Amino acid sequence: MVPSRVTLRRASPNSPAAFPVISGRENRVRGRARPGYGPRMTHDDGYFGEEIAADYDDSSAAMFAPEAVAPAVDLLAELAGDGAALEFGVGTGRIALPLARRGVPVHGIDLSRAMVDRLRAKPGADAVATTIGDFASTRVEGDRSLVYLVFNTIGNLTTQDAQVACFENAAAHLRPGGRFVVEVGVPELRRLPAGQQVLPFGQSGTQWAFDVYDCATQAMSSNYVTVDSGKGSVWSIPFRYVWPSELDLMARIAGMRLVERWEDWNRKPFTHESTEHVSVWEKPGR
Repeated sequence: MVPSRVTLRRASPNSPAAFPVISGRENRVRGRARPGYGPRMTHDDGYFGEEIAADYDDSSAAMFAPEAVAPAVDLLAELAGDGAALEFGVGTGRIALPLARRGVPVHGIDLSRAMVDRLRAKPGADAVATTIGDFASTRVEGDRSLVYLVFNTIGNLTTQDAQVACFENAAAHLRPGGRFVVEVGVPELRRLPAGQQVLPFGQSGTQWAFDVYDCATQAMSSNYVTVDSGKGSVWSIPFRYVWPSELDLMARIAGMRLVERWEDWNRKPFTHESTEHVSVWEKPGR
């Protein structure tokens, strides 16, 4: 396990059934594990070992729905053109498999063998090559017209250095004129009351969920507390929030430039009120 690489799953506008959304807050960490379910510490598969992978697609069902997948695949297929694509954090193939069905050669990198095993068991998996490793540093042969990183996975890298390395790794895999695409939420610091670090985002009769921010370090954690039959359990997942402008600077360090930024995969304009964005950077040289 690389300390800076935490295998979280990408965010969604989908809240777990156990945690009804409060205050209009959308769940932003991909496939948040159910509180009390899964390991309390990371292992070789990060936070997504077999006990999480076995239930992942069901627990993130809304993000596998056609209305969630199709716009992303449409845009990524357009950007890939006649070239190949590389997905950082391929998981169980939510995006890679339908993109491959569109005729785009896809290679995926993920730290979790358990998640990739689920991908490999699905129809059409032979069309998606996979490599186990940290996507901030793992290299695969060949160049691509597209590298993409969806569902808030950039926050899985919990240091700025690791996030910069991710951009450099993306650029190293791109041919001249290739594009790097990131889907990630905008930090919710506007909702933090003065002097506080905690933002609740879900609750039920026996379960509570809240984020903890450290504005000095940009460290953040999502925390889940469950009390069931008099027994309590806590699940906590760390990541690093990152601003759009900071991502643009990381891209510049890696030799890329911003060419597009939208609020979503449907290309809705990105504004002051946007809570997430899909950004596209280009490697010059075409």
